Amino acid sequence: YNSGEEEFIMNKILILLTLLICAAIIFFVPPIKGLGDLAKIIFFHVPTAWVAVVAFLASAFFAAKFLRTFNFYFDRLSERAARLGFIFVLLSTISGAIFSKLTWGAYWNWDPRQTTIFVLILIYGAYLTLRAAVSDEKIRAKVSAVYSLLSVLTVPFLVFIIPRMYFSLHPSPVLNSAGKLEMDSIVLIVLIAAVVDATLIFIQLMRRDLS
Repeated sequence: YNSGEEEFIMNKILILLTLLICAAIIFFVPPIKGLGDLAKIIFFHVPTAWVAVVAFLASAFFAAKFLRTFNFYFDRLSERAARLGFIFVLLSTISGAIFSKLTWGAYWNWDPRQTTIFVLILIYGAYLTLRAAVSDEKIRAKVSAVYSLLSVLTVPFLVFIIPRMYFSLHPSPVLNSAGKLEMDSIVLIVLIAAVVDATLIFIQLMRRDLS
């Protein structure tokens, strides 16, 4: 197969996998105790949040590769990963806000998780603004690479550490009515499948525009 045929086949596989996951969410995943079918938005929220973190880590990885080699291909990969990460973190934030409105009556209440994710959006929004503002390719690539490496240091704190230091309305762990890590096997299987699907979509989007 050539690259075009491989892309076409992969797109077909991802579409089929996504449709199967959607069908499983609608017909097989039981309502979550205390939240009902509203909680099913988490099958979109969690995978998009996961991919955002993966994308920001990938951006930093390619930024480091660029600073070692000064190969502008890695700069383009770093920029593409950061841009996709920004899109996915927006999707995660929007889906989380919808869930918040449906369950607590307000889209936004500056909950610790909402506040830290807002800061993360600002950080990577600034990254994209920086790239747009610098016209010289070499300077833009170097400055962006350094910024990406510094920005990724905030990701574990803003996503995993700081939100757990304060009281939060956000379900933790996600999809768990008992407050423990246990969940129905079908819920776990579908959630893992959704995360894998979203990750493969991210990889495919990275390959599509840079192949």
